[in-house]
Amino acid sequence: MEFDWCCVNAIQTARNLGRRTIMINCNPETVSTDYDVCDRLYFEELSLERVLDIYEFERPEGIILSMGGQIPNNLAMKLYDSGAVVLGTSSSNIDRAEDRNKFSALLDQLGVDQPEWKDLTTADEAAEFARSVGYPVLVRPSYVLSGAAMNVAWDEIRLRKFLSLATELSPEHPVVVSKFIENSKEIEIDAVASRGRILFHAITEHIENAGVHSGDATVVLPAQRLYIETIRQIRRITEKIAAELEITGPFNIQFIAQRNKIKVIECNLRASRSFPFCSKVSRVNMIDLATRAILNAELPKTSSSALDLPWVGVKAAQFSFSRLHGADPILGVEMASTGEVGCIGTDLDDAFMKAMLSVGYQIPKKNVLLSTGPLQDKIEFLDSAKKLAAMGYELFASGGTARFLSSNGLACTRLAWPLEKSEPNIATMLKARQFDLVINIPKNNEEKELKNDYLIRRAAVDFNIPLFTNIKVAKQFIDALESHKAKGFEIKSWEEYR
Repeated sequence: MEFDWCCVNAIQTARNLGRRTIMINCNPETVSTDYDVCDRLYFEELSLERVLDIYEFERPEGIILSMGGQIPNNLAMKLYDSGAVVLGTSSSNIDRAEDRNKFSALLDQLGVDQPEWKDLTTADEAAEFARSVGYPVLVRPSYVLSGAAMNVAWDEIRLRKFLSLATELSPEHPVVVSKFIENSKEIEIDAVASRGRILFHAITEHIENAGVHSGDATVVLPAQRLYIETIRQIRRITEKIAAELEITGPFNIQFIAQRNKIKVIECNLRASRSFPFCSKVSRVNMIDLATRAILNAELPKTSSSALDLPWVGVKAAQFSFSRLHGADPILGVEMASTGEVGCIGTDLDDAFMKAMLSVGYQIPKKNVLLSTGPLQDKIEFLDSAKKLAAMGYELFASGGTARFLSSNGLACTRLAWPLEKSEPNIATMLKARQFDLVINIPKNNEEKELKNDYLIRRAAVDFNIPLFTNIKVAKQFIDALESHKAKGFEIKSWEEYR
């Protein structure tokens, strides 16, 4: 529905500018009644042939591709080669951003840092590259939506498997293998430009570390925990890329950061799924602005960025793992969410808790199960565990977590793993719905660990117990829970935030 919102707003702006509008949509079930604003609506497969048939029949002044997600961008070069007029950013520059090889070369040309990379020629060369930079590595096909066939490979066996999947999905375009940088922060910028000059931008940060698809991540606007120098670097890099690609219209760039070292992951020359969220939180209709830039119309006066807002917005993803029997409810670089919610508060804790409750989480009443993964995550979560105990929650834990908590002066009940034949057992208590919250952080790739962790996560989903599998989100939830118990919710309408 995010792109539905983008298309409707683009149509409304074009109509307000006196332009006749035609919409091509491949799925009538997703279309809202707001599409009544367009002059003609086609329900057709978004293939080159069908789009060209409509183009030749309607004879429009041009086509806007950048509001409808990934599929229209995939047609950019083919439409250009067929003689169609593409409005906004040129088809050749869309190709330079979408083609992983060309975009990585462009970043090198601009002197913009990126993870070490290599375009795929053979699986053997990819394996040699992975050995040289060290695992894990990220397999990234071109021209794909929602991270399809994008995977993190932790060894050569999985690297070869993922390469095969990626080349099957995108056989006409290159697959790039890049170094996957662990324990780094992911940051995005959603922006609108005109002829390479940025008109407005919104910098958002993910609560999760890099490695979770942006469509699944918990996103904060304005960013709350970034260095000023990090923000300055992101702006400078964005200006360089926008100028080089002569962007006119909406675009999105994704970054990873470790301290003040910024690297670019990718650039999408279209509206991203976070454009509606950024527009609502910032109160700047970024699609209206982008459409005006594309149609070369007069531009409204706006602030240049959404950095200094007196409120905070949080976008949280919604999942349907309960309907996917047997699926492991853990997040990765390929998108798994089926919806999302955006909420606003005067501080991060308030907005975050509203968002979590809106996507189905509940405020725990008494018992919390902790299985906090590797030692570094146990250490990172220790203060949060202390907060839970101080709030009166009874803590239960798997063996290693229980030993760690006890050694740090926290009382907890040790439970046996699901595969162990002893009681009290995690599996037994999950089936009896004796937990109000489960925090299970994957530890390593050993078979026994994988099976035990999977059984915990799957049982939590099957018995409708709130589950966190990411240490950063779990910590933020505990912070927000503590704040909520002290202050309650701030209840305001969107218009009241000023």
